[in-house]
Amino acid sequence: MSESPLPETPPPSGATGAAARIDAAATALTTAARTRTPCPPVREYLGATDVDAAYAVQRRLTDARVRAGARRAGAKIGLTARTVQQQFGVFQPDFGLLFDDMLYAHTEPLPLDRFLQPRAEGEIAFVLGRDLDLPGASVADVLCATEFVLPAIEIVDSRVAGWDLALTDTVADNASSGAVVLGTTPHELAGRDLARTGMCLSRDGEPVSFGAGHACLGSPVVAVAWLAREMVRRGLPLRAGDVVMSGALGPMVPVTGPCRYRLELDGMGEVEAVIEDAREGEA
Repeated sequence: MSESPLPETPPPSGATGAAARIDAAATALTTAARTRTPCPPVREYLGATDVDAAYAVQRRLTDARVRAGARRAGAKIGLTARTVQQQFGVFQPDFGLLFDDMLYAHTEPLPLDRFLQPRAEGEIAFVLGRDLDLPGASVADVLCATEFVLPAIEIVDSRVAGWDLALTDTVADNASSGAVVLGTTPHELAGRDLARTGMCLSRDGEPVSFGAGHACLGSPVVAVAWLAREMVRRGLPLRAGDVVMSGALGPMVPVTGPCRYRLELDGMGEVEAVIEDAREGEA
């Protein structure tokens, strides 16, 4: 079934018009995911700057996912690294939710066909031991609430055709979330300077992305503090047990087929994402 084309002009303004825009954007993204056919940018409905409307779309889609049986497992901050911001021309962070079916372990196969337009990036995942629900959460609060950190690879994905994104496009699309691969050896934060933690992301043994913790708003801890405050403001506070993806440490790279991505973090070991063709897993 082909999706309906976008209107040449947006729906009328006012309360009814705002609801219609949110409905249209949510329908476009849902249809893209269901049919595995990326849709045109939803900023055609929402505009490029109405972030509140975009988060309303995101909330509608994530609530539907919970009703379908998914369990919220954490959150992610996106658009933290300057290199990633420059890739899309979007210069402020956003966030999305993580669900249990998005989390994979080191070397656990990921089926390529669960994604539409995947890209990979190296990150540091925080796992919380306490709620992080203060409206003015500071870096000290983040340090106190964090149980441990892990090396992680995020496979970001977009339901928007060609990754043609403004801020509202990626916010509405749950911050372009796809899947997360977590390392299996926890590391304490005490005495660790994450801003100086370097990373190398390799594809099939060839280095493809380099970076360091200072790319995440100065430090991944700063990025998580921003995320905590923003999620409280939007009624979705971080809770004990949440996995929190703190943002890319370097440029994201396209996933063009079955392959292995290996992330090496200074002093924190490594994690490997194994992307497989679905037919390989059945063999």
